Amino acid sequence: MIVVTGATGNVGRPLVRALAEAGERVTAVSRGPGDAGSAPGVTTLRADLTAPDAPEVLAPALAGASALFLLTAASVLPLGGAGVAGVLAAARAAGVGRVVLLSSQGVGTGRHPSDIEDAVRAAGVEWTVLRPGGFHSNAGQWAPGVRAERTVAAPFGDVALPTVDPADIAAMAAEALTGEGHAGATYVLTGPEPVSPRGQAAAIGAALGEPVRFVELSREQARERMLGFMPAPVVAATLSVLGEPTPEEVRVSPDVERVLGRRPRAFAEWAADNAALFR
Repeated sequence: MIVVTGATGNVGRPLVRALAEAGERVTAVSRGPGDAGSAPGVTTLRADLTAPDAPEVLAPALAGASALFLLTAASVLPLGGAGVAGVLAAARAAGVGRVVLLSSQGVGTGRHPSDIEDAVRAAGVEWTVLRPGGFHSNAGQWAPGVRAERTVAAPFGDVALPTVDPADIAAMAAEALTGEGHAGATYVLTGPEPVSPRGQAAAIGAALGEPVRFVELSREQARERMLGFMPAPVVAATLSVLGEPTPEEVRVSPDVERVLGRRPRAFAEWAADNAALFR
């Protein structure tokens, strides 16, 4: 049995589906009542990994589990290595032999702290670390503007980054959770080529079959918008990546293709699959 945290998110949902379709028994863990998908062999558990009692709440699900997918982005990241250590200790005590951590490319580039990765590596279980860059699905934040005015507004219109499809992250996680040869590996996950916000807007327009106008925001305008849903330090780091990426952050990683044996999905493919979001 495999425990998947963050099971209702952009990565967790397709991961649960992929594991279930492969015949694995899955416990899908999420903070809220969102849809993790229903399939034979999938059970659900509501648990908040940021809560002090998270190890105790997770303990029944971890009992008998062979592997744990650990999501530390967004809501869980503020825990830090010390906060996640309790969950890892509970996993080890339950006999979980493998942990796959969804981390961030920012750990490798020095933009984010490494304490959670360090905690996983020190947990005494087999581990694999996934470090994605930006997600294709981050473009979903533009959906209201595209639906209302066929407009995308974003900063740094011509700075291109190789964002990655969450479905590819899920596929990499499924392989790391169930396959062999991934112990001790750290994979950087990107799409097949860099694409700019202006290029993303054009791809969304192509998916809709009508033009989508791009409006470039100033850095300050973008900052004010982002402060509505991000803490100030995260906003500063995000704007730095978007506006002044390092060579490593614009590099296309070979890891998805090397592990999965296929090219990662392009942003235009994601846009075509998710055109309904923008209609």
